[in-house]
Amino acid sequence: MNFIAKFLSGVQEITFLLWRSIKGLWKGPRYFKETIEQMDRIGVGSLGIVSLTGFFTGGVLVLQAFPTLEYYGAQSSAGQSVATSLIRELGPVLTALMVAGRVGSAISAELGSMVVSQQIDAMRALGTSPVRKLVTPRIIALLITLPLLTFSADLVGIVGGGMVAKQIYGLDTNLYIQSAKFGIAMTDIIGGMVKPIIFGGIIGLVSCYKGLNTKGGTVGVGQATTSAVVTSSIIIIIADFFLSKILQSLFSATIF
Repeated sequence: MNFIAKFLSGVQEITFLLWRSIKGLWKGPRYFKETIEQMDRIGVGSLGIVSLTGFFTGGVLVLQAFPTLEYYGAQSSAGQSVATSLIRELGPVLTALMVAGRVGSAISAELGSMVVSQQIDAMRALGTSPVRKLVTPRIIALLITLPLLTFSADLVGIVGGGMVAKQIYGLDTNLYIQSAKFGIAMTDIIGGMVKPIIFGGIIGLVSCYKGLNTKGGTVGVGQATTSAVVTSSIIIIIADFFLSKILQSLFSATIF
C-alpha cells in the first residue's frame, strides 16, 4: 500500500513539475542562454557516443541477419532490414537510453548538488524560480536535441551496416543503398521522430524531479542519480511499447 501511495505521489509531483515547466514558457523571464547552453551540452556532447552506438548497432544487425537472409536468397534486402529496424525501433530507444545514462545522470547530479548545498533555496529567496531557470531549459533542450541525435544514430547506423555488408559479405553498395531506400517509408520517419520527443520529455522530467528531491547530503546525490537513470530507462522501454502500438494503430502499418 505504501508503494502504491508513493508511486501515485511521484506521478502527481512529476505532472505538477511538467505543468510548472509549461507555464514557464509563457511568463518571463525566459532563459534563452541557458537553453542554448543545455542544447550544446546535451546535443553536441552526446553526438560522439550516440554515433558510435548507432554505427556498431547497424553493423551487428547486418552481421546477425545477413547469413539468414542469404540462406533464403534475400541478401539484397539487407539494407531494408537495417533501415527499418533502426528507424522504427533501435535508433530511438538506444539513443534515449544512451542520453539517459549520460545526460540524465548529469542533470540529476547537478540539481541534487544544488539542493544539498542550498543553492536552490538561495534562488527562491532571491525571487528566481528554479523550475523556470533550471528545469524548463533542460527539458526544451532534450525535446529539440534528442530527435536530432536519433537521426544521427539512424544515419550512421545505416552507413555502418553498409560497410559491414560490403567488407565482410561483399554485398554491392548500390544494392544496399537501394534496398535501404525501399525500406524507409514516411510513416517510419514520423514514428522515428515522435518517439524521441516523448523520450526526451521523460528523461528531462524524471532527472529534474529526482535531482530537485534529493535528500541525505552527498550520499543522496548518488542515490538520486542512480534512481534517475534507472527510472528513466524503465519508463522509456515501457513507453516504447505503448507508443509503438499507438503509432501502429494510427498508421495502420506494420509494427513500429
